[in-house]
Amino acid sequence: MLLLDVLYRELVDTFEKIEKTSKRLEITDYLSNLFKKIPSDIIDKVVYLIKGGLHPDYLGIELGIAEKLTIKSISAATSIPEEDILKKWQEIGDLGTVTEILISNQTKEEESKKNSYSIKKPLTIEAVYMVLGHIAKLSGTGSQKAKIQILSYLLQYAEPVEAKYIIKTVTGKLRLGVGDMLIIDALSIAFAKKTDRNVIERAYNIYPDLGMIAKVLAKEGLDGVLSIKITPGIPIRPMLAERLYNIKEILEKIPLSAVENKYDGIRMQCHIKDDIIKLFSRRLEDITDQFPDIRMDLKESKIRDAIFEGECVAFNQNTGEILPFQEISHRRGRKQGIIQAIEDYPVCLFLFDCLYKDGEDLTVKSYLERRKILESVIKPFDKIDISNYEIIDNIKDFEKFFDRALEIGCEGIIAKSPDSKYMAGARGWNWIKYKREYKSELVDTVDLVAVGAFSGRGRRAGTYGALLMAAYNPDKDCFETVCKLGTGFDDDTLMRLPAKFEEYRLKEIDKSVESRIDADYWFVPSVVMEILGAEITLSPIHTCGLGSIKDDFGLAIRFPRFTGRWRDDKNPFDATTTPEIIEMYKLQLKRFK
Repeated sequence: MLLLDVLYRELVDTFEKIEKTSKRLEITDYLSNLFKKIPSDIIDKVVYLIKGGLHPDYLGIELGIAEKLTIKSISAATSIPEEDILKKWQEIGDLGTVTEILISNQTKEEESKKNSYSIKKPLTIEAVYMVLGHIAKLSGTGSQKAKIQILSYLLQYAEPVEAKYIIKTVTGKLRLGVGDMLIIDALSIAFAKKTDRNVIERAYNIYPDLGMIAKVLAKEGLDGVLSIKITPGIPIRPMLAERLYNIKEILEKIPLSAVENKYDGIRMQCHIKDDIIKLFSRRLEDITDQFPDIRMDLKESKIRDAIFEGECVAFNQNTGEILPFQEISHRRGRKQGIIQAIEDYPVCLFLFDCLYKDGEDLTVKSYLERRKILESVIKPFDKIDISNYEIIDNIKDFEKFFDRALEIGCEGIIAKSPDSKYMAGARGWNWIKYKREYKSELVDTVDLVAVGAFSGRGRRAGTYGALLMAAYNPDKDCFETVCKLGTGFDDDTLMRLPAKFEEYRLKEIDKSVESRIDADYWFVPSVVMEILGAEITLSPIHTCGLGSIKDDFGLAIRFPRFTGRWRDDKNPFDATTTPEIIEMYKLQLKRFK
């Protein structure tokens, strides 16, 4: 066996161990031990397979096999009728487990026969990756039939437990509860010192390809990781802002503030390299094809090597008024009718940062230096403009700027430290957002992640009566429950909830979720929703900030209401955090004193 012929079973055994525990330290140990055994030439493939894919997330490449086609492949591999497989699937609820059982039963039958049982050549990681990669590339006429044939052939060579994870991978159901931060922890233990973790995370924040980073780390050590640079075409994880609800407190944090408009649109990262222009969303999705008008204007700028960041908003061409987020959301996710959408929903991109220019990493420069470079290279052009800002050191001027921002349709402002560097992937007090006050005592909306649901009763029978919502705790890399959400839905939205969450359904609670509440249904933490509530209170049943204010008590949002805004522009790790909820609770106490 060649060095690279590491058995797929080696990876599968690690999957099995991870599925049997919810302890983060144990999972980290399993992964670090696995990484130490894997040759550096294929460790990138192992990382992708652990994440349930074949490539870095930002490429958006999926295997593209629906469960119905997968059943056809299982049938072709086992000669078991599709209806029998479907019945078994409905009974058990997990197609991977069904495949394991069916192939295991067949293997026992074959071994019980007097005829010698044909020995299968064991699958290797390289072989499984190559075959799945071939499946992912197939498209066009006849591709579905070819995918079924190739997958069935792969299953015939697989051991029962290997077949389970192959099926989970191709259907997008490999949900081990292993996040990127946990993989970074395991890599740092396997190939560096735990104290060097920040170096690996920094590389991930400016070049979010964990497979590539693992390969460089395994081959070249930390020196290789330190050589990873910002590269046009590879999205950078965005810097995030904290929030405050009082101008005085903002100026206490940043006495001399660079105050910018906060637009209610789609955060957009613009990468330019020669004639190639790519646009990425806050979630690092490639949205270039959805905004050809923005791409064309950037091309007209004659810039050849740069990365800019801004907010793309819908606007009224006649009045120049900035329109609500719901208007620009019509442009997101479109694959057809783009030309008509450009006319129906015109947009403008307000740039506010320059992260890279002509080979130079600008994230290490101060905010004011980056703004100066941005203003020197970008000239307002049709649908491209620069966000205005002022340096402010007093409440009176701050309030004037804030009022002007609201007047033109902004949702608030962002106060930034003039000396601050761009901390990719981090949230901190160098950027503070301040939005208009609502009539509710909870003065700002929060973006929470749906992690479970409860069966509806009465008028809601047949759908979900409420969703279990959670905040993200970055320190523990987990999701902590903060409320049950049952209001703010119109009838049509309510009836469509089960279908919307179907692809995220789990039989058991996700390992990354901490809950004291037993939901009727559990979800993979994926869908982010904007919520407004009355106030934040201590709670004996919710886990958000458990023990941070009072022993054995968490925090809960009272009377939460869905605003109607699905935050498709945010991934679950960009949701409102536990520290933010704790800070909101403390600020609320101050207001009530």
